[in-house]
Amino acid sequence: MAVPEILLAKPRGFCAGVERALEIVGRALDRYGAPIYVRHEIVHNRHVVDGLRARGAVFVEHLDEIPDDATVIFSAHGVPLSVQREATRRGLRVFDATCPLVTKVHVEVARMHGQGREIVMIGHGSHPEVEGTMGQLEGGIHLVETVADVASLRPERPEKLAYVTQTTLSIDDAADIVAALRARFPAIACPKKDDICYATQNRQDAVKRLTEPGCADIVFVVGSQNSSNSNRLCEAAALRGVAAYLLDDAESIDPAWLAGKRKIGVTAGASAPEPLIASVIHRIQALTSATVRELEGARETTVFPLPKGLQKE
Repeated sequence: MAVPEILLAKPRGFCAGVERALEIVGRALDRYGAPIYVRHEIVHNRHVVDGLRARGAVFVEHLDEIPDDATVIFSAHGVPLSVQREATRRGLRVFDATCPLVTKVHVEVARMHGQGREIVMIGHGSHPEVEGTMGQLEGGIHLVETVADVASLRPERPEKLAYVTQTTLSIDDAADIVAALRARFPAIACPKKDDICYATQNRQDAVKRLTEPGCADIVFVVGSQNSSNSNRLCEAAALRGVAAYLLDDAESIDPAWLAGKRKIGVTAGASAPEPLIASVIHRIQALTSATVRELEGARETTVFPLPKGLQKE
């Protein structure tokens, strides 16, 4: 009988925006000492957040939980303008870890609004990135989560409409919603460049390669339950008929899932660290004696600069 094989997706794990956000928290702790306050989880991964908490990061949801004269970091998901203004009013020392690709969406919203357009935000209403993007305006922005939502959309000026998207959506789902918007509102304006980020697209493309005929007959996605991009990776595999499981860590694996499986796909969301991925691989090997083969995939070289106050002197 053939030895089982682990098929390792490429790329996987941390993206440039996550690496930048974590570097910001780490450098702030080194420079200013604990506690450093972070509005919302810096990225959506329990193990990463717990590690930073152990170093002295304090995660809060509201600025009124932060004492005066403190240092606060805005998470990679971005914040509404009202939060930025409140931090300025209180004189807090702020480092903004918003992913530059999320900031790009905020800039698009401001540009479209300046053109007198109403804006459709395609995304998941419960996600902090959507809260931050919609919070760039005090009105004139509508949330659409599904194709069905398009039918009930009632803009005041349908001839002056534009859309933006959450950066971590399913590429296919977003395309379906955009098609429905264009069918109903032919004059709708689009972003200058697609909002779904390169890392999200690359990781979803890698899952599609994992689930091609003759490839993985099961897929494990390393990532936390509240990670949007990790959930989308599971959905991408499931839509192609391959069972997919989202794993917080190696201990989450049920050995029964591996029974009879010969090719085991492994990938990770953009906020999952490499040591966590390695531990999942080791656990699978302990259960199956599987070999490991990394598939071909996109090579990522993007690097985002740190805020000036945290760059090396």
